[in-house]
Parts: sequence; C-alpha cells; structure tokens
Amino acid sequence: MPELPEVETTVRGLARFLEGERIARVSLNRADLRRPFPPDLVQVLTGAKVTGMGRRAKYGLIHTDRDQTMVFHLGMSGRWRIEPDTPDKHDHLVLETGSGHVLALNDARRFGSVDLAPTEGLEAWGPFASLGPEPLGEGLTARHLRSAFAGRTAPIKQMLLDQTIVAGLGNIYVCEALFRAGIRPDMAAGRVTLPALTRLVPVIQAVLSESIAAGGSTIRDYAQPNGELGYFAAAWQVYGREGDPCSCGEPILRFVQGGRSTFWCRKCQK
Repeated sequence: MPELPEVETTVRGLARFLEGERIARVSLNRADLRRPFPPDLVQVLTGAKVTGMGRRAKYGLIHTDRDQTMVFHLGMSGRWRIEPDTPDKHDHLVLETGSGHVLALNDARRFGSVDLAPTEGLEAWGPFASLGPEPLGEGLTARHLRSAFAGRTAPIKQMLLDQTIVAGLGNIYVCEALFRAGIRPDMAAGRVTLPALTRLVPVIQAVLSESIAAGGSTIRDYAQPNGELGYFAAAWQVYGREGDPCSCGEPILRFVQGGRSTFWCRKCQK
C-alpha cells in the first residue's frame, strides 16, 4: 500500500501543478528514505522543466528536459502534499515551481524511494527491466496469463502479485478481482482454465479503473495530493471484511498467503 490506483491518482494530481512548469528550488530535509537520495538530485532538478508525467507499475514518473526522469515509489506510507499549509517533519523532499507551487513528498515510515533514471530507454532501467505488462494496457491478456501460469503450482493470487507477470497489481485489488471473477485465491495457477482467465482480465481492469475514479483506497496514511482520501474502500466486496456476509449470504473468510491477508468467499469462488 499504496497500490497502482493510488499511484495513478497521485500522478494525475501532481500533473496539474508540475507539468510544463520549471522547478525553481529543490529541498532535501534528510539524506535518505529507504535508500539515499541520488547525490545529484538537487543539481539535476533545479531549473529543469517538467516535460511530462507518467506511471510504471507502482512507480510515479516525473520527466524533465534534462533527459532525466525522477522515479518515485510511495512505499508503505508515502504521499505528496500540494501547497501544504505548514511544514511537516515527514516532508523529506520539497519541490517549488517557478509559478510558486510547493509540493512535498511526505513519508512517515520512509519505505519509499526516489531515483533518477535516463528518460531514453527508461523501460530498460534496472527495476523496470523485468516488469510484466501493465494491467490497464493491451499487454494483459488471458493468453499472456495462461502462458505465464503454465505448469505452475503456486496459487493464482501469489502469481498475480508477481510483478514480472503483471506490473502494479497489489493485495487489495487482486483479492477483489478474484472474487468478482469467481476464482479461488488458492487454486494452482496452472489449473486455472482459459475461460476463467478470459473472465478475469476485464475484471482486473474494471476494479483498477473504478478505484482510480474513486481516488484510490485509504487504509491508514494514503491521501490524494489535494488532501482528500481515497474512497474506493467503501466499494470493497471482500477485502478487509472477514466475518461479514458476502452478497450470497456466506461469511467472508480470511487466511494468510505469502505473509499477506487473503479475503474470499468459499461459495462464490470455486
């Protein structure tokens, strides 16, 4: 957490204040997050013009006219604050634009990261080189999943969380998508039929798109750059609802897979 919808929402919120702007000042209030800030970050960004914004998996991208892209990951508790009323001790990176906008990267637990990468050939940059297709793009198909899952005995939920198979999916949205598609989260991935995968792909895309439209999901720390919470949590059908009745009347169950909580309905998911 935050997952793909929260990062996409963040990027869209930042774009309104950064895209086309020149960065007039960069302030670092500590030396590191999960790892040190790039040593030339201030030098590269100061005076640079933001030429575009984007997202890859759970990473946000700020492209500049210096042929360098600032790549940020929000980790567990990261969020951007736009025009903050007062400074916060967890505002670790602050950008000020030529037109006076102030944007602060706030990360209380410091599990996030900031990197610089060459804009040209960004797809080949270290962390991106092995990523699978974007779930909202044309690369995610039932046949892609069938090929990736062939012969695999690992549970389908674990395989969908593998970023080399699909980039950007996280625990919340995989639980929700498997429920809507009627697929058991503990079924061996290699046993899931092509018709079931054909049903699953548009469901994954629908869940993510609905969450983006709702501003993502707020559990603890996440907020949109404008300070609003993400409201998709109100639409969760199974995630976080252990013991609540499913739409079919059965209680929603929870168990742990790979250190993460899985929520599902034994009647609706076969």
